[in-house]
Amino acid sequence: MSPSPGQVPDLVARAAAGDREAIVELLDHYRPRLRRMVAMRLDPRLRGRVDASDVIQEGYLDAMRRLDEFIRDPAVPFYIWLRFLVGQRVQEQHRRHLGAPGRDVGREVSIYRGAMPGASTGALAARLLGKLTNPFEAALRTERKVRLQEALNRMDPLDREILVIRHYEQMTNSDAAAALGLEQSAASKRYTRALTRLKEILAEIRGTGSEGGT
Repeated sequence: MSPSPGQVPDLVARAAAGDREAIVELLDHYRPRLRRMVAMRLDPRLRGRVDASDVIQEGYLDAMRRLDEFIRDPAVPFYIWLRFLVGQRVQEQHRRHLGAPGRDVGREVSIYRGAMPGASTGALAARLLGKLTNPFEAALRTERKVRLQEALNRMDPLDREILVIRHYEQMTNSDAAAALGLEQSAASKRYTRALTRLKEILAEIRGTGSEGGT
């Protein structure tokens, strides 16, 4: 059974003291959330070449090596710190395999104490449209996906990011603020604005799809 949020600090302390069972329990607890994070950020060109599980494992090894560092200076919640380390490994894979700065494969966003790849607008569009269409609308879905991705590309990168981390990574507003380096009030306002804009975009796409009797 997964630990409750209140049990996480105790697990972190036990892990720092060398309790391997606590380490395994803590990392397993966050693995599903981190898989979603990696899936949203790993460049589509790396599918089949880079395994998300390997990226997460590399981040976990980094966490084990730097756990004392976190204990000395727990500036953010443990998950935000762990997520940052895994995100840096995603960044490394982009640069290793694509031979290009992060901005060429998807804008970087400032997260915690550095940068990591922003969420792919293609991945975000696919997930949003997955709830709007059925398998028999493949051609229409492709057209909608292109239009939605173009609209998402025009959004502020931080607006896109806060939508992803609130909805797909299931962060609270306080965790989202910590991850993005924002005040909680600013994060809340940005999320409200981004959600309103997203609803407008989806309504426009639905309206276009309904024309012509679809």
